[in-house]
Amino acid sequence: MKHAHLSKFYRLTVPQRLELLRERGILDSDDFAALREGSYRLEVETADRLTENVIGVFSMPMGLGLNFRINQRDYLVPMVVEEPSIIAAVSAAAGLIARSGGFTSVAQSPLLLGQVQVLDLADPEAAREALLRRKGEIVDLANEQHPNMVARGGGARDIEVFLRGTTAEHGELLVVHLVVDSRDAMGANLVNTMCEAVAPLIEVISGGRVFLRILSNFTDHALVHARTVIGIDRLKSDTFSGERVRDGIIVAHEFAAMDVYRATTHNKGIMNGIDAVAIATGNDWRAIEAAAHAYAARSGRYSPLTAWSKNKHGDLVGELELPLKVGIVGGQVESNPLVRIAHNILGVDSAAELAQVMAAVGLAQNLAALRALSTEGIQTGHMRLHARSVAVAAGASGPQFNDVVDRLVAGGDIKVAKARQILQAMTPPAAPALTPAPALTPVPARATVTEDTAGFGKIILFGEHSVVYGYHAIAAPIGLSIRAQVTRREEAGSDLIIPGFDSADSADSDLPVRIAALITERLGIRGSGMRIEVFPNLPRASGLGASAALAVAIIRAMASCFDIPLTGREVSALAFECEQIVHGTPSGIDNTVATFGQPILFRKANGARDAEFSIVTAPHPIPIIIGITGVRSLTARTVSIVRTVWTKSPSRYDAIFEQIDGLALTGVGALERGDLAELGDLMNINHGLLNALQVSSPELEALVALARRSGALGAKLTGGGGGGAMIAIAEPDRTNAVATAMRLAGYTTYLTEISAATAPSASGPWAG
Repeated sequence: MKHAHLSKFYRLTVPQRLELLRERGILDSDDFAALREGSYRLEVETADRLTENVIGVFSMPMGLGLNFRINQRDYLVPMVVEEPSIIAAVSAAAGLIARSGGFTSVAQSPLLLGQVQVLDLADPEAAREALLRRKGEIVDLANEQHPNMVARGGGARDIEVFLRGTTAEHGELLVVHLVVDSRDAMGANLVNTMCEAVAPLIEVISGGRVFLRILSNFTDHALVHARTVIGIDRLKSDTFSGERVRDGIIVAHEFAAMDVYRATTHNKGIMNGIDAVAIATGNDWRAIEAAAHAYAARSGRYSPLTAWSKNKHGDLVGELELPLKVGIVGGQVESNPLVRIAHNILGVDSAAELAQVMAAVGLAQNLAALRALSTEGIQTGHMRLHARSVAVAAGASGPQFNDVVDRLVAGGDIKVAKARQILQAMTPPAAPALTPAPALTPVPARATVTEDTAGFGKIILFGEHSVVYGYHAIAAPIGLSIRAQVTRREEAGSDLIIPGFDSADSADSDLPVRIAALITERLGIRGSGMRIEVFPNLPRASGLGASAALAVAIIRAMASCFDIPLTGREVSALAFECEQIVHGTPSGIDNTVATFGQPILFRKANGARDAEFSIVTAPHPIPIIIGITGVRSLTARTVSIVRTVWTKSPSRYDAIFEQIDGLALTGVGALERGDLAELGDLMNINHGLLNALQVSSPELEALVALARRSGALGAKLTGGGGGGAMIAIAEPDRTNAVATAMRLAGYTTYLTEISAATAPSASGPWAG
């Protein structure tokens, strides 16, 4: 039995992958040679015999979907698709499902329908009864056209007769369905031939006139059902609990069940996988698509093809049902060498088995999409994949390729022209990475308010913790933000929907609800009917200001929905009250940056309304590397730790706070000069003082040390500490190297920059 799990397959070169498949017995010597030498390619002369007006042969990548265990059998699934995220995502989801027991998949007999249209009937009901009485004659006549199919156990099985309503000029429409078992062939030509043959007999029996005679691609007599059950312990990640992932997937499915716009995209994702297998195996993916979408609308309302729920044990249950009439024999399979190789790799013995595999692929693809959408979001990974395509278009190859991709993602300007600029500047080409790393997540160079329902994340350059006690701090926005949308509804009360946003502490799991309740009360709309949808793109409990960004986003969305005018100061002040729920004694710096989206020098006064802050300018963009330790930490806890030690010895800790205050004020000058070396020194000192406050952690110390060893001028924790995030600064030509070293060590890494700020206009986000 082949093994569907090929460890670190993606790390190998194409020749190495082929060699591994040959060693495992998945490729025989002929297929191995064909793939290695390229002789599998369809020749133009052959293509000219397959379709019309041929001028060339179009190529697409073929990869393998890994880790599939279906009905207790392992499969490697060939997939032809141009989007790399599809194969990567489906392989990961299949691995998760395999560890939970795999898929069960059942396919009906592979039946096709041929339709014969009958018009101009004198007595439609009598014609219908006569056709049903003589169906044996009709079936026998159909089977005379293909005795070999009958000998293989297939052929026409039955007829169905329907009256469909009155036509404009030809009376009642009668339709005869010829039900045909085409066995392992797709069967389109077979059915069309049978329909042509029985048409004269149908005219004689019915007394009407036959017009159209053709197969139907709505193959609802060839349904396939795939199912999986996944324990919540398999769903958890470093960031999300299993329950949170499970419930997020179910909520995402409910969205598709209630909204045709979402259902369309939901089902498109399913077909991403199914179509890729259909193309690889030489099947008519257009017919498969048509049947799937018709089946999704069979109730009169377009609905998702999958269903996700939880069973009595709390496990996630996924099911997919759709029509799949496919074939494993016929001209298309035999005429294209690569299709034949794909069938050899897949190793299915019947069309029904192929349908079972394809349904499992569709279910896995849907799981991958819903899991991404309801947790980290889908755009992060897509940006890097888009950068790969752009790098190829620009001509990057060999040692240059990965470096061009890294630089595109880091800069956030993922365009072919930019990739070409990067290529021209690379002298000599950078060496390729020896080992893979998680995607370097792009962050726009400068946070800008693109809509009035956004709350920005932040980093603190200097002044964590001391800022709570009235000392200065410098903070800057990052491009990661949280958005919200509020819509009114007739029934009282509010629904808060936040896919992918959970708490680091189960005791604080109701914080978003409490925040929303406070906002509705302060805005005077408590009890109003509304639906609050939050779209997070910011790591939680990482010291990047997620709770303040959440509050600002909800405030702005509610104010917009209910036409409540608010100044920036008023938004920030209300967000400060929300921060008191989360952190107890916040400084006000998070809500200020979340609201205004500008680099600031901040000092706490009597409250958020009285806070002192001013814009900090820089002569040129200053790159900042953000590293996430993976250890979640609530700022309220570390603030409490510092308050405890400060209460015991105020003078000792006030002295530390004063030193940090001096670093922040000195840092303003360094920023305004763009002095990276000075900023790095100040960051290193600030980190040491924060360590003295006992708010660092082993994970933070390891990541800070790694950044410095890799060439960072300075590195320190940012935010509350105790885990969460750190930041580093390096010379521009070393920034990517530092980020890459952190990524290769397994840390999630972001690149952003502090840009030269401009004075706000009266109509801008600082108004009021």
